[in-house]
Amino acid sequence: MFCLSKGLGAPVGSMLTGSAELMDQARLYRKALGGGMRQAGVLAAAGLMALEQGPKRLHEDHANARLLAEALSNLDEVDIDLDAVETNIVIFKLQGGRSVSDLVARMKARGILMSTVGRDVIRLVTHLDVSRGDCITAAEVLTEEIEAA
Repeated sequence: MFCLSKGLGAPVGSMLTGSAELMDQARLYRKALGGGMRQAGVLAAAGLMALEQGPKRLHEDHANARLLAEALSNLDEVDIDLDAVETNIVIFKLQGGRSVSDLVARMKARGILMSTVGRDVIRLVTHLDVSRGDCITAAEVLTEEIEAA
């Protein structure tokens, strides 16, 4: 199974593949759990677009994530494993007891969304709606906010 919205740009949707027997069983579970949709063609069209167009530009998201990760790696206040940044996801920790929730709130006030993963980890994700220029701006704002704290 893989998700069409994670990195590929579809608004919703996942795909499940397997044997005919597995698909028959999956359909039963899907319907039992309320997964039957009517008029899903519009969403299916978005999924097809994601499959056709998304892979052609994934390298851009990965490069943008790398740009953010490298900018963060230059800060003494940040703990980041550059080798772990292989896709469009950047995960890092703040050093010295700095508040991750405070940083996330300050960044949101400046128009940049991030999320926390647990108590002390921050997650950034680049995607179809985030340009290279957006990532350069985010790196600059992150640097300002982290150094100011």
